[in-house]
Amino acid sequence: MKPALGILAGVVLVSACVRTNAALIDPSVQLARTCPEAVKLFTTPDRVSQPYREIAVLNAKGESNWSDEGDMIQSMREKAAEVGANGIILSKIDEPSALTKVIGAVAKTGSQRKGNALAIYVPSDSTNTATVCAKAKNK
Repeated sequence: MKPALGILAGVVLVSACVRTNAALIDPSVQLARTCPEAVKLFTTPDRVSQPYREIAVLNAKGESNWSDEGDMIQSMREKAAEVGANGIILSKIDEPSALTKVIGAVAKTGSQRKGNALAIYVPSDSTNTATVCAKAKNK
């Protein structure tokens, strides 16, 4: 039982190191929550290849010593799912420079990685989204 608690604590620690907020583009639009597993990642808008609706601007930040790009993307997926999106278009992830990391370590202030994305809803993918979320819920 103790090893499981240690793993759980590690997962909570890593997920707590990245924070993502969502600024809704049209607050009057209320979509049903999806699940992070169904939120697809797109690197550019033209990769979506289907009509979509812009839902929210996502801004994520995390301590560079305790997170990586995967943690940033996962945090964005989780926030996108909360607002009903089934996709995100990644804008950028800014890494602190080596000098910033060194100064942050010496000054014990740390350094932050920041990321931005656009949460979108692709209506033609709604059936797939529901299927993926149903499977994720049954695990």
